[in-house]
Amino acid sequence: MKHQQCFSCGAPEGMLHFEGRGETISVKGLERRVDDLSGWECQMCGEVELDSSCSDRYDHAGDELVNAARRMIGEEIKRVRRKLNLSQKEAVALLSGGGHNAFSRYERGEVLPPKALMLLMRLLDRYPHLLVDARTLAEGADLRGFKTTAHKEHETLTTH
Repeated sequence: MKHQQCFSCGAPEGMLHFEGRGETISVKGLERRVDDLSGWECQMCGEVELDSSCSDRYDHAGDELVNAARRMIGEEIKRVRRKLNLSQKEAVALLSGGGHNAFSRYERGEVLPPKALMLLMRLLDRYPHLLVDARTLAEGADLRGFKTTAHKEHETLTTH
């Protein structure tokens, strides 16, 4: 049987069997090609369902890319932290606000760091002199550093 009903859009005989297809998986700019795939593709909505053996290979390739991306990002965080002469403990206190264990997992590539932390690390990599400003701003992180804070439509809170 080379046709079947699409499980996604319901088109009768919409799914057409294919073999020998190659697909490129992309994760955070890294790519990996998976060849010799077979499965079903709907001619109406474009939905694709890979055969089970191909699906396993495709999923495995995607997992490998995610792990490689995590390791690369972890190495980048570690490199920038060392460039700035910060211990993990100092980096946590100053830059991430999270726990030491979380920062360690970021550097080992076990977990992706928050996007804001990656952005901050990349900025500090390009402009290391901003670390002095970051330290100064972190010291005054309480609300006394703000002039006014709007609370409600007709009320303004002031700090002293």
